[in-house]
Amino acid sequence: MRGMYVFKPMLIVVGILPLLAGCSTLGFGSRPVAHVITPETRDVLDQTSARPAVPTELSKQVLPNHALQPGDSVLVEILGDESKLRLPADQTVMPDGSIDIGPLGRLVVAGMNLEHAEATIHQIAVSRGWNAAVNVRLIQPVHSFYVVGAVNSPGAYPLAGHETVLDALMKAGGLTEQASACDILLARPTSTTSCRVALPICYRAITQLGDTSTNYHLQPGDRIVVARQSKFEEVFGFLSIPTRCDHCSCPAKACCDPNTGTYQSSEFAPTPSNYYPTAQPANMSAAGQSANFSNEPPEPARQGHGARLLNPLPPDPTNRNRLDGELDFESEFQPGR
Repeated sequence: MRGMYVFKPMLIVVGILPLLAGCSTLGFGSRPVAHVITPETRDVLDQTSARPAVPTELSKQVLPNHALQPGDSVLVEILGDESKLRLPADQTVMPDGSIDIGPLGRLVVAGMNLEHAEATIHQIAVSRGWNAAVNVRLIQPVHSFYVVGAVNSPGAYPLAGHETVLDALMKAGGLTEQASACDILLARPTSTTSCRVALPICYRAITQLGDTSTNYHLQPGDRIVVARQSKFEEVFGFLSIPTRCDHCSCPAKACCDPNTGTYQSSEFAPTPSNYYPTAQPANMSAAGQSANFSNEPPEPARQGHGARLLNPLPPDPTNRNRLDGELDFESEFQPGR
């Protein structure tokens, strides 16, 4: 009988050992294998306001004027039928920051905004005898956001400019069964010596109550981190009653008028300057030189970026070298047309 009494505690110890030492077959270990919230991150979250004054779902903000960078897809167009100058189709800015501008050579546009690139290409064209208006279109920027942690499809996703936290989580396939609903945050990139921006996300309030206060409007480079449940939550979570998260403790009350929840379109706050003129054809003098722009587009010197032309072709517009890219234009190049 004494042996039976000794044997039972041993069985209990053997049963508890996998919980203490970790067992991959049970789906957890002594140390979490997925993402966890570090003490440094929790310190930043504790210092962050529960309702920070940042753009959210119903109060979005347009992104700043885009500076071209490698990976951006652009289209350079020559406006009007009076010019026979033809350029390659839409293309991607190369790793060296350059694009192909056909018979004019290659131009480094990295660091320029669209208006600066338009003015620079226009100046080069005019210097070669082409009186042409230029339009540079940004087809697909290289901006991305990241979703990591306990989601079904973690990874980097392209940013169109309207996405929110909920959009990002849905694109990532939603939360896994091991995700912690209270340990979700948005980390916004900052410089090496800067302070840190970590914003708490109230997932249940967003999805169950339509609370938009933490459904933040995403910016380029944002990281959404979904931590995994603790070992205790994985084992005994089914016994616990869901409670409010520490950063989502504000009580919710029902609206007396259900029409209060009628769909509201997001309001985008404009940038300080919302008009960017397109480079127009310059007034050609008898010597073929361009006069000053009437709308004063930004010049390379003002922007702080020296325009660089890579491998320029001879200035003779009759040069019929084959253009780079998929399209082969066989047009006659005629100056001043």
